[in-house]
Amino acid sequence: MSVARSASPSGLPAPVFVDVGGTRVATYGLEPTGRPPVGDVVLCHGTPWSVRVWEPVALALSQDHRVFLWDMPGYGASSKDVADPVDLVAQRRRFAALLRHWSLDRPQVVAHDIGGAVALGAHLLEDVDVAGLFLLDIVTLEPWGSPFFRLVAENEAVFAAVPGPLHAALVKEYIAGAANHGLSDAAVKALAEPWLDGAGQAAFYRQIAQLSPADTAPIVSGLGQVRCPVRIGWALDDPWIPFEQAARLRAALPGEPEVVKFAGRGHLVPLEDADAVGRAVREWLGTGA
Repeated sequence: MSVARSASPSGLPAPVFVDVGGTRVATYGLEPTGRPPVGDVVLCHGTPWSVRVWEPVALALSQDHRVFLWDMPGYGASSKDVADPVDLVAQRRRFAALLRHWSLDRPQVVAHDIGGAVALGAHLLEDVDVAGLFLLDIVTLEPWGSPFFRLVAENEAVFAAVPGPLHAALVKEYIAGAANHGLSDAAVKALAEPWLDGAGQAAFYRQIAQLSPADTAPIVSGLGQVRCPVRIGWALDDPWIPFEQAARLRAALPGEPEVVKFAGRGHLVPLEDADAVGRAVREWLGTGA
C-alpha cells in the first residue's frame, strides 16, 4: 500500500495517505515521547465528523499509548470520490484492512457514533480480533436515522444542488445541534470545514444517503457473540441517540458491561467534555483516571 503526506488538522501530525482497496484513506498516528508505549489504541469517528472529533482525547491517550486514527472515506481528508462507496459494509471492510496494514495485534478500539457499527461489524463479520471495545454513543440499535436522514436519502440530488451558503448554514446548524449548541463557533467551523467545498457538499449528502439500518441489523443479531471486554459510554443529554439505548446495548452484550454516564453532555461528548472522556478511556485502559 502506498503512502504520502500532506497538511494536518491542528494538533495532530500530518496524515499518511494509505491506499486501501483502491481508496485513498487519511491516517494519523501519535505515540508517547521519551518512553515506550504500553499498548495500541485505535479511534473511530462517526458521521458527519472526522478525526477532529477525537483530537483532544487522542492527544491525552498518546501520553501512554500508540494512538491510530483514520478519516473514513467520504469524510475529513480521505477520498470523497463519488466512485468510492461509503456505506457501513464498505467502511468495516476498510477498517479490517487498515488494521492489517498497521500490523496491529488485538488493539483496543474506541468508537463513536457510526464508528461503533464499523468497529463492531469488523469484529463480528470480518473476523477482526481486538483486546477491547469502548463504545461511545454509538449507532447500532434501531431506531437510528433522523427524519433529516430519511429526507436526504429520498432527495440526495436536491440537497447536493443547494446553494453553497445555504448548505454551509445547514451543516453548521446540524453539527451545533448534535451538541445541544454547546460547542464554540470555532469547533463547529472546524467540524464543518471538510463539507463546505463542492466535493465536500456532494459527499455530505452522499454519506447520509448510503447509511442504512439494513447494514446494522446483522451486527445487532450478533451482539451476543462479541468476544472481547466492552465498556459503554453515553451522554445523558444526547439529542440524536437517547440514553435509553445504552441500557439496551448493555443487555444485548455478553457480561453486562459497565456504562459510563456523561451528565449534561450531548452527542459530541468527545469534544464537549474531552477531559471526562479521556479520563474514562484511560481508566478503562488501566493507565489512570
